[in-house]
Amino acid sequence: MNLFHFLPYAAAIFGLLLAAASLLSPKRSVATWCFFAGMAVLGIDSVFTGLSLAATDLFEVVRWLTLGLIAKSFAPAAWLGFSLTYSRGDYRESLVRWRIPLAIAALLPIGLALGFHDALFEWAPAGEELLPRFGVIAKVLNATLLVANVWILMNLEQTFRSAVGTMRWRIKFVILGLAVIFGARLYVRSQAVLYSVYDVNWSGVESSGLVIGCVFLVVAYVRTGLAEIDVYPSRSVLGSSVTVLMTGGYLFVVGVLANVIRRFGGAESFQTQAFVVLLGMAGLAALLLSDRLRQRIHGFVDRHFARAQYDSVRIWTEFSRRLANVKSQAGLSTVSVKLISETFEVLSVTIWLLDEQTERFVAGASTAPLPGEDAAGSPPSAASSAVGAGLRVRSSPFDLEEVDEPWAEELRQLNRTTFPNGGNRWCVPLRAGEQSLGALVLADRVNGAVYTVEQLQLLQCIADQVTSVLLNLRLANEVARSRELEAFRTMSAFFVHDLKNAAASLNLMLKNLPVHFDDPEFRQDALRAIGNTARRIDEMIGRLTALRQRPQFKPVEADLSQLVNEALDRLGEMPRVELTRELAPLPGILADREQIQSVVTNLVLNARDALGQGGRIRIRTEPSGGSVVLTVVDNGCGMSAAFLKDSLFRPFQSTKKNGLGIGMFQSRMIVEAHGGSIRVESEPGKGSTFRVSLPVSQPSPQSGKEIK
Repeated sequence: MNLFHFLPYAAAIFGLLLAAASLLSPKRSVATWCFFAGMAVLGIDSVFTGLSLAATDLFEVVRWLTLGLIAKSFAPAAWLGFSLTYSRGDYRESLVRWRIPLAIAALLPIGLALGFHDALFEWAPAGEELLPRFGVIAKVLNATLLVANVWILMNLEQTFRSAVGTMRWRIKFVILGLAVIFGARLYVRSQAVLYSVYDVNWSGVESSGLVIGCVFLVVAYVRTGLAEIDVYPSRSVLGSSVTVLMTGGYLFVVGVLANVIRRFGGAESFQTQAFVVLLGMAGLAALLLSDRLRQRIHGFVDRHFARAQYDSVRIWTEFSRRLANVKSQAGLSTVSVKLISETFEVLSVTIWLLDEQTERFVAGASTAPLPGEDAAGSPPSAASSAVGAGLRVRSSPFDLEEVDEPWAEELRQLNRTTFPNGGNRWCVPLRAGEQSLGALVLADRVNGAVYTVEQLQLLQCIADQVTSVLLNLRLANEVARSRELEAFRTMSAFFVHDLKNAAASLNLMLKNLPVHFDDPEFRQDALRAIGNTARRIDEMIGRLTALRQRPQFKPVEADLSQLVNEALDRLGEMPRVELTRELAPLPGILADREQIQSVVTNLVLNARDALGQGGRIRIRTEPSGGSVVLTVVDNGCGMSAAFLKDSLFRPFQSTKKNGLGIGMFQSRMIVEAHGGSIRVESEPGKGSTFRVSLPVSQPSPQSGKEIK
């Protein structure tokens, strides 16, 4: 036995101790239990690996390797659960979305390993000896474990890439440790898939990876106690996953190297080489993820090879691109803190926004946990009005540590630092003229670097841009509310006016009712007046309801010329109006008869109201390709181009003194719901022409279906 025969036992001790340590946390989540189960499985698997390395009889080796494969089959269930729940605020949604693939990846290996454990290995002749090799079931099991390992690494990558600032620092070594562990396992499983003959020399690779990974996990435990955060990974990360790209290249390179080793020798020293390579890769990854190292590299390049510290054009372009789709203050806050954190290498960036109702500053977004944020259902952190008063007198970035006032101390308590060497906290007010809209607080700068004049100027520019977008969002909300209120007032004015007329008519009738009640003709006129008034009120309610509801149509086969005739007959005689009908035979259309007739009625009445002395209205129907067209022409007062463009089809816009301005809006909605269109030509003083085009009905129409 050599030193590497003891490595699996060391890995097993590490894994089992970490599994037990994870349960010491008083707040145990789903991720905590998954981590416990996963580390326990890895520890047990490593014990079997050590026993297989120590065994001298091949049959005994196969027995321990079989038990090891059975232990490995339980790993996907635990670690897929961990990778989908660790530090994810939406883990329940992820578990529901992936429930079927997750169940397959978790249960299939267990079923194969337990159900066919006797068929995992088979014996193949090699000269005069028999050597163990993977059976068909083991090949399927290895392929399944390989896919599960890739999926686990993809989920961990998603979580890490979605975290920023202090959040990324808190989970960095957990992700790195697990990446080493499952990277080594991915390597071994790839060998098992590529080659059918089992080579015992590969067994120590998984143990080496587990030892190195556990070292990183111990560092993470000492730093944060394996604490979790809440991130919400984007699904688009899967489309650009580094894990998938690396796995493809990795499998190709591994296959080539394995053939080289087999051809030219060197397999006896492979475990030493593998351990050194894994250790070197893990160390390199830790350095590349080091914020301090990145800052020093940037500083060296800027000092010796760059003239300006920042590419302002690139930063401004990126900032503008990210703000292009911002629709709310929450979105603006998230984009701003993330960009500032990445640009200035600041781990804790928080934006505070003024709540107009309470006149207090409320945390909009942050790259670091805020005081009280761990409590479930707790409201957002808020500063007192004294903080707002203190910030109103400041307009440029300032060192928060140098302000010796109560409001500054309160702001420091709300923006606590995580690192003792993170430098001073800085505050950047968000001001629009004399109005204070919020503030940015920057803390925990990598290596505690001091802000230069150029950086403070760039910070001020970004703060001005954030303020501008924030002000535009608030003004847009105010304009939208004002428009809604104005529309309500306008609608109310017209509605109340018509109701007042209806009420006046009813009141007059009620006053005369006691006097003329015995007169049969009066009673008949009174009933008719009540019916007309009730119908007018129903029409008003129906027209107003049409503004907020999509009308439900009951289409039937109909003749447009017939519908026009019926609508005109209902209107009756129109004194002092010359009405001409030119109704041609037409193919059938699929239409709601009442709705189309209401469009005809509205067009004709509008034309009548626009006429003066010697007024003429010409109504024509004709076929046109796959449509039928209704044309209503009048020689009335006409409409201006500005009114046609901006007001004709908008509600509450009317040229009539007592018009509601709803008729044309409703008419266009009805026509478009039937799949048609309505066009208008008009000139002041010369009249107007309305053309309504409706499609010819298709074969086998479905009556009763809503037209959209």
